[in-house]
Amino acid sequence: MGFFNKLKAGLTKTREGFINKVNNLVTGRTRIDDEFYEELEEILIQSDVGVETTLSLVEKVKAAAKEKKAAGGEEVKAILKEEIEAILSAHDTGLNLQEGSLTVIMVVGVNGAGKTTTIGKLAANFKNEGKKVVLAAADTFRAAAIEQLEIWADRSGADLIKHQEGSDPAAVAFDGLKAAQSRQADVLIIDTAGRLQNKKNLMNELNKVFRVLQREAPEIPHEVLLVIDATTGQNALSQALVFKEAANVTGIVLTKLDGTAKGGVIIPVADQMEIPVKYIGVGEGIDDLKPFSAKDFVAALFDEEG
Repeated sequence: MGFFNKLKAGLTKTREGFINKVNNLVTGRTRIDDEFYEELEEILIQSDVGVETTLSLVEKVKAAAKEKKAAGGEEVKAILKEEIEAILSAHDTGLNLQEGSLTVIMVVGVNGAGKTTTIGKLAANFKNEGKKVVLAAADTFRAAAIEQLEIWADRSGADLIKHQEGSDPAAVAFDGLKAAQSRQADVLIIDTAGRLQNKKNLMNELNKVFRVLQREAPEIPHEVLLVIDATTGQNALSQALVFKEAANVTGIVLTKLDGTAKGGVIIPVADQMEIPVKYIGVGEGIDDLKPFSAKDFVAALFDEEG
């Protein structure tokens, strides 16, 4: 199964709870009135798009429908699709790779979001492109986190820099940076301790890792990727807010999109946080993490061909 078909399959439950309701709303609808837009608002809110983004999205759809003199429900649905794609692609810059020099990527997120697995898949992607990759095991608090990253380093062919469990994460990140520089690596990916966003001391620890890297060179890390589990729904927004404050998140990796009904949450995260989605994960395989395409995501969501 190709990646687009996996994406479509992963969005099945989201589609059933979202687009199917939109289809029922627009089918045979010739009159577009306030009641129509109220029903559309309700569908969007129930689909984890959130109140703030829903209200602004519906206003944009309403204005565009008026401007284009949309005559029926299907035309409004086409406008909705365009507006969702516009939100998801508004801040899309792709990965900030430093061609010819070291790219430093810091990966953050709560426990269980798929952070370490994402790092392993990213490493495999870069290795497939012929890049030399170093992983730094700075998640020193969670039992077996270092061993888990070691397995992924072996699978992807990346080098691993590690200390003992319970070591200072910032020290591991620093050593990882020095090792990557001395080995003339292309990419350094730093794992960080998975933490709940409401644990202040742990967020301070994360901020320390970020500051240690910035002390070495103000432009690093070049990317701070926040891994979000698609099944968390609206909680993803509060995660993005706190992590952005602690470590200046530059991109989102949306994981576990294989069977959740909450895939719509990526719309308010991209809209309100103004953070681009950079990667999307649709399964457990090493090849099931790909660069995010707003066009493909919306096509899959609306059950169209890529």
